[in-house]
Amino acid sequence: MRIPVLSARFGQRRGGAAGRAARGQPRWPAERGGRRAELHKMAAAGAEAAAEEEKRLPEGDPESGGDSDDEGDSDSSGDGEDEEKENEAEIQRLEEQLSINAFDYNCHLDLIKLLRQEGELVKLRRARQKMSELFPLTEEIWLDWLKDEIKMASEISEREKVYELFERAVKDYICPEIWLEYAQYSIGGIGQEGGIEKVRSIFERALTAVGLHVTKGTALWEAYREFENAILETAQLEKIHTLFRRQLGIPLLDMEASYAEYEEWSEEPIPETTIKNYKKALQQLEKCKPYEEALLGAETPKLAEYQAYIDFEMKAGDPARIQLIYERALAENCLVPDLWARYNQYLDRQLKVKELVLSAHDRAVRNCPWTVGLWIRYLLAMERHRVEHSSISEMFEKALNAGFIQATDYVEIWQAYLDYLRRRVDFTQDSSKELEELRSAFARAVEYLKQEVEERFSESGDPSCTIMQNWARVEQLCCGFQKCCSSWGRKRNVCMAGILCGLCPQCPVPSCRAHGDTQHCRKALHRAVQCTSDYPEHVCEVLLTLERIEGTLEDWDAAVQKTENRLARVNEQRAKAAEKEAALAKQEEERAEQRKQARAEKKASKKAKKTRIGDKRKADEDDEGEWGQEEELPSKRYRGEGDGVLPEEDMEVETGLFGRSEKPDGPAIPKEKASTSRKDIPKVFHDSSKDKVTVFVSNLSYTMAEPEAKLRELFGSCGEVVEIRAVFNNKGTFRGYCYVQFREEEAARQALALDRTAVEGRPMFVSPCVDKNKNPDFKVFRYSTTLEKHKLFISGLPFSCTKEELEEVCKAHGNVKDIRLVTNRAGKPKGLAYVEYENEAQASQAVLKMDGLTVKDHVIKVMISNPPLRKLPDRPEPGRASLALAPRQIYGARGKGRTQLSMMPRALQRQSNPVAKAENGMVQNSPAASSDPPAEPKKMSNADFAKMLLKK
Repeated sequence: MRIPVLSARFGQRRGGAAGRAARGQPRWPAERGGRRAELHKMAAAGAEAAAEEEKRLPEGDPESGGDSDDEGDSDSSGDGEDEEKENEAEIQRLEEQLSINAFDYNCHLDLIKLLRQEGELVKLRRARQKMSELFPLTEEIWLDWLKDEIKMASEISEREKVYELFERAVKDYICPEIWLEYAQYSIGGIGQEGGIEKVRSIFERALTAVGLHVTKGTALWEAYREFENAILETAQLEKIHTLFRRQLGIPLLDMEASYAEYEEWSEEPIPETTIKNYKKALQQLEKCKPYEEALLGAETPKLAEYQAYIDFEMKAGDPARIQLIYERALAENCLVPDLWARYNQYLDRQLKVKELVLSAHDRAVRNCPWTVGLWIRYLLAMERHRVEHSSISEMFEKALNAGFIQATDYVEIWQAYLDYLRRRVDFTQDSSKELEELRSAFARAVEYLKQEVEERFSESGDPSCTIMQNWARVEQLCCGFQKCCSSWGRKRNVCMAGILCGLCPQCPVPSCRAHGDTQHCRKALHRAVQCTSDYPEHVCEVLLTLERIEGTLEDWDAAVQKTENRLARVNEQRAKAAEKEAALAKQEEERAEQRKQARAEKKASKKAKKTRIGDKRKADEDDEGEWGQEEELPSKRYRGEGDGVLPEEDMEVETGLFGRSEKPDGPAIPKEKASTSRKDIPKVFHDSSKDKVTVFVSNLSYTMAEPEAKLRELFGSCGEVVEIRAVFNNKGTFRGYCYVQFREEEAARQALALDRTAVEGRPMFVSPCVDKNKNPDFKVFRYSTTLEKHKLFISGLPFSCTKEELEEVCKAHGNVKDIRLVTNRAGKPKGLAYVEYENEAQASQAVLKMDGLTVKDHVIKVMISNPPLRKLPDRPEPGRASLALAPRQIYGARGKGRTQLSMMPRALQRQSNPVAKAENGMVQNSPAASSDPPAEPKKMSNADFAKMLLKK
């Protein structure tokens, strides 16, 4: 069946006074009678024109999709047949695909497009019907569907079907265009009994739904006024006055034109109340204009702009306007679950209108069926508005078939349904139908999670056995503690006594619960949620668990709202604290940079002064950084230094590194001897332009044979290796580090991924080739050294504990993202580990559950990762070996040891109480002869010491 073309329609929209003036019509007719007959004639003429056009179009008319014998040639007809066959094959393929997966949204769209192109009305109706049952349709899809059906509706029964279709369309989304189309179509039925009242009813509903729309609401008001003007009688004049006054009290675009039109139309002066409401609406429009302009200038999806508009309307507090802006946002962002969740939460807590709330929840789960939170809110809303038990159970079954993306989502939806069934049970009775239904639901939930979920996701959806624990607590309420431990534990083949009596750390019931009633426990927990600052997530979880087991729906709603508000405040406080901490850290970094810059300037000035005097000029010219060998000086290393960076002492004495500007203090080695020991090895000078294609490799074994060949084989997978420069000492022994130069920079970046790779039993450190003299702030350590609230530090682990074993212990308390076992430079474990969770709440929960746990006969300690700041002593500046700056020795209780004896000559030692020479038998300036305190000895410089020695 083909879709005919309808050339004339009645009830078309007219654009108000400006539109009538453009068409040459008077703004308002002088005579007001006889418009009802005129409107009837317009409707009848439109219907006759449509019928004549349907008869006029032949079966083969091009507009109706048929073939034409007079137009086209054989080639075009052949191409059309081929295209039709391809479309039929594609339609068949899409139908088969939808039979396999009915929730394929794009497949539905493609099928509807092809069927509409082919003109298959029956299949098109069926395809649209199936899609509308699964998903809310967009405004464009509904308008196309409605226009197609309007063209075919000629009889009264068919018009009623179109009315039903319009009713379905306005429920999916609040769209001004659909409401306007609905009102205009209803005008064609004014000739029937009660037609005028039906049109007015539709217009009133449209104004209630979208009459407050700032940019599109004016069109509905004008259409309504024009309809009333067309059927105007003297007794109905007040109705148009009322419409004008209602419109002028609402902030809409182009309000000034509507007010001027009202002034020209009205024969009486405008009432003061109307003028006052008009000015108030103008002021409100000025406040809304910035948000409307932001929406017009923004790009899709406009979430930030809509959220700012929603926050503005929330502060104003008008429920109708808040609902409308939410609906406008959802019409453009129907696949955003968070937006649906906020809208439904507002309706649940503020409006609380049953039809409106349930409709919004139904549209939410149809748009985002993969979001378990929307299904849970829907079940709670149905229970809150006392929907029948069969309907709630049916909705739960739909949720199970929605296709969630995580195994834990099925645990949450089952838990919500079991909570609903638990609240239906009267625990004062020994047995009841509701209790048996709850027990069978628990059994089904355990079996479903064990079979369906594990088979689909290859993992347990409930690793903590939350469903089974709640079942045990419910049985405790029904049968008492002893019977629950014996009968339930025997059925499940486990002993739940530890959980029920509170010995298990996972028990959510406080100790006071065993000695008091539920009401006292609830009050204590509400106070704890409000006041507790340490681990507030855990306290909130305890309160929710109590309400889940023993509370009513009202208690559950109050607990959820209280915990959400509390956690929101906690997160806000944490964010402010983090910002403050970051600001302090930034200030400290700036101060450290200033101190470092000051020291560098001071050092540079001293170096320039020495250069002017002429000291070490020759050493500065000859002593250039070299690749390959190093001078024979005792190397100094610190324990715990690694990660591919040498100690600063080694950086100064090794010719294999670059950036050295002066020789270290100490005895100079004759050049003849050094050149003799390295005469067979050529010197390779550093080329700083190749730093980006070079990596520094360290922590290698000193006994590695042929390191060049070994490392070339290891780094060959990263890219072409140009050269490997291993560092040897004067005796030809490998020093454990080298430089690997690649052809391309990308290969050097890939080589960094080999950091910590085990080579001959030791972790190999791979780091960028960076001159630390030019980049003093460069750090290779890739782990954070600040507070990380989502990461745990575990100590006391046995050395034999592996990463997999530790993961088995930790994943029971949350989703583990990463585990790092700390090792020494030789690759041996140190009994320490860092465990990273997804969020802060899981980490805090793991601290409570794992601290003090025994792992392989070792009691472990668990805490939040917050490494202490490492304070490194400042190195003395070269050339400042003054004895006056030597640190004071601290001796023990037994005095100086042999290693603490002073090596300074007695002639240079200062006496604590110097005695002057006697003249004429008197000791001058003796302490007994003078009451003045002894003068502090003058500090001596290196030049003073030299003069003293020359005098001696």
